[in-house]
Amino acid sequence: MKRCKFILTYFLTICFYIQSVQAQQFQTNTEVGAIFGASYYLGDLNTNHFNQSSAAAGLVIRENIDRRFVYKAEAMFLNVKSDERDSEDTIALDRGLHFKSPVFEISGQLEFNFLPYQPGNPIYTWTPFIYTGLSIFNFNPKAENQNGEWVNLQELGTEGQGTTTYPERDKYSLIQFAIPMGGGLKIAVNESFNILIEYGIRKTFTDYLDDVSTTYPGSNLLDMSNEAIYMSDPQGTHLKNDQRGDDTKKDWYSFAGITLSFKLDKRNDCPPY
Repeated sequence: MKRCKFILTYFLTICFYIQSVQAQQFQTNTEVGAIFGASYYLGDLNTNHFNQSSAAAGLVIRENIDRRFVYKAEAMFLNVKSDERDSEDTIALDRGLHFKSPVFEISGQLEFNFLPYQPGNPIYTWTPFIYTGLSIFNFNPKAENQNGEWVNLQELGTEGQGTTTYPERDKYSLIQFAIPMGGGLKIAVNESFNILIEYGIRKTFTDYLDDVSTTYPGSNLLDMSNEAIYMSDPQGTHLKNDQRGDDTKKDWYSFAGITLSFKLDKRNDCPPY
């Protein structure tokens, strides 16, 4: 009889242990979220972080494959700009350039949680995280002409692109690739709702996010329009081949903000703990 009780107790203990282990297994789930924040750019017309920031927003789909790793697809709308016309820097004021550009970005990213993270599990309710991936984005820098109209700078060829004087200078593409990098903090408000605070920066492979890269084309190019010559050098104080930008450094753009994220599939196969 005692032997039977021992066997029964042992069997029930094993069953409970197996059930407990299975209950603690992570259930893959999907989240959707909205992103709100501010964006800015770093390049020839701006070298200071968070300077002349603009509003940004986006949508994200996040696939939590376990407590550490997350696949993420993201669509963002950002604005970047800079204006040297009122600058306190004498070199920037002499150049007197300005621009603004919308940026439409689609990216695929991989997130890594430094701590195990599982909304609904009181043990894993927050974690710092980092991410990287690949993005493709569209931009279109504009500036204000003499009539107060905002015109597309890429079409003008403000550094002599498309002219016979500079046949090696092609007009840059308005669709480019970038590498997103960043990190932040995740907080599980409850089993279905998360708040993420993040900062990210994008390494681009173009130096023309601001339409500035190389040298001034000068004011005597026969196949360059008067508007293009003016937009290239609004102050009219620079000579042909004077330095206009630094083509050895590519432009960057950044985002800082908050994501509100909601779980789509609530799986009740087993409790989270």
